[in-house]
Parts: sequence; C-alpha cells; structure tokens
Amino acid sequence: MNRRDLLKLGGLTLSQAATSGSPLFGLQNLPVPAAAPPDGKPDYTLRISPVQVELDRSHILSTIGYNGSAPGPVLRMREGKPVTIEVINDTDTPELVHWHGMLIPSAVDGTEEEGSPLVPPHGRYRFQLTPGPAGSRWYHSHAMAMDDLHKGSFTGQFGFVYVEGASNLGQYDQELFLSLRDWEPFFTSTMEDDDDDTHNEPVLEKPTNPNTDPNGLEVGSMTYSINDKALGFGEPIRVRQGQRLLLHFLNASAIENRRVALAGHKMTVIALDGNPVPTPRAVDSLFLGAGERADVTVEMTNPGIWILGSTEKMVREAGLGVIMEYAGQHRQPQWIDPPRRPWDYTIFGRDTSSSPAPEQTVEMIFEKIPGGSGKFNTWLINGKPYPHDREFVLQKGTRYRLVMRNRTDDAHPMHLHRHLWELVEINGRKTAGIIKDTVVVPYYGRATVDFTADQPGLSLFHCHLQQHMDYGFKALFRYA
Repeated sequence: MNRRDLLKLGGLTLSQAATSGSPLFGLQNLPVPAAAPPDGKPDYTLRISPVQVELDRSHILSTIGYNGSAPGPVLRMREGKPVTIEVINDTDTPELVHWHGMLIPSAVDGTEEEGSPLVPPHGRYRFQLTPGPAGSRWYHSHAMAMDDLHKGSFTGQFGFVYVEGASNLGQYDQELFLSLRDWEPFFTSTMEDDDDDTHNEPVLEKPTNPNTDPNGLEVGSMTYSINDKALGFGEPIRVRQGQRLLLHFLNASAIENRRVALAGHKMTVIALDGNPVPTPRAVDSLFLGAGERADVTVEMTNPGIWILGSTEKMVREAGLGVIMEYAGQHRQPQWIDPPRRPWDYTIFGRDTSSSPAPEQTVEMIFEKIPGGSGKFNTWLINGKPYPHDREFVLQKGTRYRLVMRNRTDDAHPMHLHRHLWELVEINGRKTAGIIKDTVVVPYYGRATVDFTADQPGLSLFHCHLQQHMDYGFKALFRYA
C-alpha cells in the first residue's frame, strides 16, 4: 500500500527569530564531563516536560517538548562566546539533549554512546559549551526509543539553534524558522516510502542478488505540520511585494526525508546544514533528509496567496504546509506543482581542482537484514550492527575520505557528530566546497565525504532515522 493512499486532509504557527537551549557497550576511558559552571542564572534553560500541540482546532496531541512547546524556542547564540545551559527533566525517563552540528566536546554533545551524562528523571544537569561554528544548528533528544514511539526523537523534543558569526547572510525583510515535522508515528509493514527522492539515481551499489526476505516493521505517519500547526491553521506568513525573505528550513522528522516547495516562487539556497555554499543557486524545490537544514532567500515578486509545503499532495493536505499571503490579496491559496527535477547537491559546489587530497580512506558498506531483530530490521555497517569495537580509530590531524556504499533499498541521512565533512562525490558526480554534517546516501547509491580528524574524543556516526539507528545503524569513531 502506498502512503499517499492512506493520508487524509488535515488542517502553523511560525517560530520567528526568538531569543532567550542506550546502554554503553564496553566503552572505556570515557571523557570526563566538564566541571559544573558556577551557581547563578544560566544563559539558557531547557525544561523537558509533557506538552500539548494543537495542530488544528480538532486535533490536539500530547507529547514531550521543551519549555512548554514543540518545537522548543529558537536559541540564538554568539559564535565563540561560552554559554551556560541548564536542562531540567520533568519526565520519568532519563534524557539527553544533542547539539546537532556543533563542534563541541563529547562530554557535552548529548550522546550516551560518547559518554555525555544522562539527565536523570526529575533531575537537572548544568553545563557549559562554546557555540560554533556559525550558522543554523539544532537541538534534539538523543535518547534511544527502540519499540517505544513515545520516546527519543519521535517526541516533540527539537528546536533551532542559530549561532551568530562575524559574517551575515545579507539583507532581508523577514527571517523565519520552519521545521518540517511528522507526528503520531505508528509501526507498519504496508507503507511504501515515496520520500527518498533517489529512485531515479544510478544504482551503483545494488547487489546482484538483493535480499528479498519480507521487511520488518518500519515507522510511518499520517499527521504533519510545519512547526506546530497544520496547513490552513494558525497565522499565515504575511509578506509584501518586493520583500526579501530569509527562510531557515529544518527537517526535524525522525522517520522521513522530505521535499518542499513554495508555489509560484523559486528559493535561492545560500547555506546547507548552516554552512554557506560556494555557489548559491535558485531551485524550484528543496530536498531535505532527516536532520538536514537549508537556508534560502526568496524574492517576493509574485503577488497572490500561495502554499509553501510538501510536494507530495497527500502529505501536504495532511498538514505539511503553510500559507504565504501577500498584502491586499483576497483569494484561495494556490498550489502549483514544481518541475520534478532530481535533487543534486553538486550544483551548489565548486571546481574540485583545489581540494586537498585525503591521507586515508575508510570504506563503509550499509546493509539490511529484513526482520533481523524480531519484528524489526537489523542494520549493518561493514557486516555488523553496533557496537564496532575499535574498528574506526582516527589519528588526530589526518584527513580522511569516507566512502559510504548503500546496499539497501532506503535513502539514508548519515550524520557524524562533532565534525563537519566536505561532500566530494555523490553517485559518481564530483564536487567540492559543500560543507555539511548530514548527507543523504541515495537508494542503492554512494556518497563520499572528506573530513579532518580535529575533534578528539568519541564521535557517533549514524543514520538519522531513529529506528534505523536504534537497531544497529551506528558506529563510534574514536581517536588513537
């Protein structure tokens, strides 16, 4: 059964720029947590507690969020200026807050596998971090969920962090933070994924004899929003002709890659995962893997009332959208399907001639065992699920090439903590200068990234789909 056959029409408040933040498997020599900051008022407080999200007038859901809402507040920080953060956990289970895209020590990264302390139930934890690099980052729960769809990133525990740097993203009239989200997840064996957007790519890594055993249960959803409102509810984005908008997009899903567009307009991509791209380009739509971000500018030159939302009709009508309303316009919101062009990271890159050569290459093969974990699939890296005991050991200062070979029928958004990598090849197309922390490795495809080992400590590498990570799709990088 196809997802679009199951979805039904649903009904956004916008988070404007707001100012105010598994068991271990035989790990030894864990980093010592930083000393607690002195007493006094923290710069940011995040309170983890039950919240209600009113997607529309007839659909109110209960989840876990930050500071009484989901998404949590937009946190603005200054690059290089240390901040004190206090996390208060009002729930009955241990929690972790991960600072996605930050170059910070593993002790405060918010990942149990790296040795970050858990925030105990009905307890609190105060720590310091130095924000960086500049750009669009985000924070979210990194607790394992396994078969509990009310834990981890299946909940409403997510929010933007914007790290201000010396440079800026140009002049604009409005700045908006837009998180793409699915809600009320459920287990299913009947849905097909229409969201990976990579089935027309070359299948460079497809096995000659792929495993055809029945898949285990995956996670699906039929409820969507941008921020905390479904399409048609909450306030529209109000604009005037001639304005320039700066939109920060985040795919905060735990289960889906997603494509979005603004009907009647092009969006110029100026940064990916918070990092400026070498070649800004205007596109008809954006493709974002789970965990990815994109900063775009939009010139408001086409008066009307338009829909910004998912390019999948039933996903959009089930809530993943928001109305963009020009002043003085009175008509029904319009949607126009954008041209169906494959997403290509490399158009934002530069010539490869000046890229430094890697000193070492690490090969990683991704595989799936259908139903390998009882009801669920098991995910393998180089033939094994997590843990990978001292398999990936880095030498400080060495530049590595990581070749990710996806021998599964899913597109995987792969994330390496506490490091930034440079995309150098995607399914045979070479590029340079695109700096990211999360890259979607295509269906039966290949992606290659380079990075310098300059962040000593433990660093988690994983698929950013929660269920895949929980059932084996992760590994620890450690330094010699």
